[in-house]
Amino acid sequence: MRIDIATLETCAEARGVVVVIDVIRAFTTAAVALAAGAREIVPVSTVDEALRLRARWPETLVMGEVGGLPPAGFDFGNSPSALVNLDLGGRRLIQRTGAGTQGLVRSRQAEVLFGGNLVCAAATVRAIRALGAPAVTLVCTDWHDEDPACAEYLAASLRGETPDPAPYLARVRAAGLARVRPGPDDQGWPAWAVQQFMADLDLCVAVDRFDFALRARRRAEGLALTAEPA
Repeated sequence: MRIDIATLETCAEARGVVVVIDVIRAFTTAAVALAAGAREIVPVSTVDEALRLRARWPETLVMGEVGGLPPAGFDFGNSPSALVNLDLGGRRLIQRTGAGTQGLVRSRQAEVLFGGNLVCAAATVRAIRALGAPAVTLVCTDWHDEDPACAEYLAASLRGETPDPAPYLARVRAAGLARVRPGPDDQGWPAWAVQQFMADLDLCVAVDRFDFALRARRRAEGLALTAEPA
């Protein structure tokens, strides 16, 4: 299998099987929401679009972030730890983030589309292998090291290797910690957001927590992410 790497800037050209990776935190959050019973997640690119859809579908919940924090009018931020103990049975969610959902929306030429993370890593690999495709494109949506680490881990698994997850998880955790420690990547979040992020980070590195892949399918109203057992 040929494995290509793309970025948020180049994913619009990707064809065939495409995995859009956002480990911290969009697709970890999406996986947790689906595991909590959500029936589907509609990824969008703007806050306005998310709120317009919610007005059209009053039963939906909206989650996501701008600059790592929940926008006004959203029910949840981009936080897996905020959802992990909820019962979302049968609910539809709308998600807007600065990286992950952008990658899904931009990957318009993909024939088969997945959201990529570590919590569904093995299931994602199984789902891709089951397609029998000759190639796959892994899209790293963030320039921090967590998405390249996940892409390398998935690529090794797709090649039939059995990579030790430990060094990849260490890279993800280090990239996450850089966001909340003094330095060039410090996000300057309030204390509550930092505390929540630390809990989120533990979930983001919970490799193979779930036995489903995040499959994105195009529908009349846009994309929809669902849990695909694999």
